[in-house]
Amino acid sequence: MQSISKNTIKQIRSLEMRKFRRQSGEFVAEGNKLVEDNLRAMHCNKLVAVADWWAAHPEAEALADECYAISPQEMQRLSLMQSPQEVLATFRTPDVELSADVAQSFHNQLVVALDGVQDPGNVGTIIRLCDWFGVRNIVCSPTTADCYAPKVVQATMGAIARVRVFYTELPEFLSRMASADVPVYGTFLEGENIYQSTLSANGVIVMGNEGKGISDEVRGIVSHKLFIPPFPADAVTSESLNVGIATAITVSEFRRRRP
Repeated sequence: MQSISKNTIKQIRSLEMRKFRRQSGEFVAEGNKLVEDNLRAMHCNKLVAVADWWAAHPEAEALADECYAISPQEMQRLSLMQSPQEVLATFRTPDVELSADVAQSFHNQLVVALDGVQDPGNVGTIIRLCDWFGVRNIVCSPTTADCYAPKVVQATMGAIARVRVFYTELPEFLSRMASADVPVYGTFLEGENIYQSTLSANGVIVMGNEGKGISDEVRGIVSHKLFIPPFPADAVTSESLNVGIATAITVSEFRRRRP
């Protein structure tokens, strides 16, 4: 156990920026649940907590490369949250590049693909709901928000420890999946009613950008266009659904067909 230096505080706070997360290969998680979930699944570089937390979790000292005991005032300076928690940790970022071998392993799975989803809260929510519905892999376009940004990690409520997230050029990935006869689904206003559609146990579900939807290049690869209808069908309703809500409805319907 050691005290924390100004340089260490500066280094941890720098992880709020994507550039420094990439350079160091680590990300920040704050709060008891997030830290505990990640400690079970990921390599912990730095574990920082106030005295009360250490007193309640003495075994945690063996789970990190570096451990720091700090005061509540120091946690105020260190935390990236508006309301600092008792514990904060940095973890080694898993490999987010999608290899051909890993992509091939998706052929018999249900996978979610995010095409330019930019809001951190939406990305975090989608990771969390994928965890709930047993979708273990998400593939993102380079324009999708960084899944290891602090706001995204916080929104996952610990699911980031159990769902693998990859970044790649979606058209290339989806074309490979389609050529292997893996169905590629996407949600569109002009699609077929999802509740009347034939849905497979495997496949890729593409969800698009908050404002623009699925990009034209990806749209051309989607083999099954789905539509989530309003109720009643002729009602005057909102123009569209939030992408997180639409993802939850879509994945839930796929899972409902095959309990």
